[in-house]
Amino acid sequence: MSLRPPRSLSGQSSGGLSPLEYELASARADALGRQGRKMEAALARLASWSPENNHKTDRQTLLDDASDAVWALFIQREICGLHNDKDVIKRYQIPGEVLARLGATRK
Repeated sequence: MSLRPPRSLSGQSSGGLSPLEYELASARADALGRQGRKMEAALARLASWSPENNHKTDRQTLLDDASDAVWALFIQREICGLHNDKDVIKRYQIPGEVLARLGATRK
């Protein structure tokens, strides 16, 4: 005779997530949202740059920051199981010059 704990104690529920799975999914979603906001801010800084207004800020630095933020978002999306980035590129109108720098290392 074998014993097994009741479903309410074993963490297995029919059709739902276990408490641990729920916490992990919540943490992934929160991290995805934070990274999305970072990417939006970096793209906005890049879009608002103009040579007349930004003598102190180098455009290449803004490009690097934006590409790093986009790259980090793509990685976070992969962790969440979202493998198609075309919708993100289209929705946020990510410039080609940013996409060309994805994954590049800086000196």
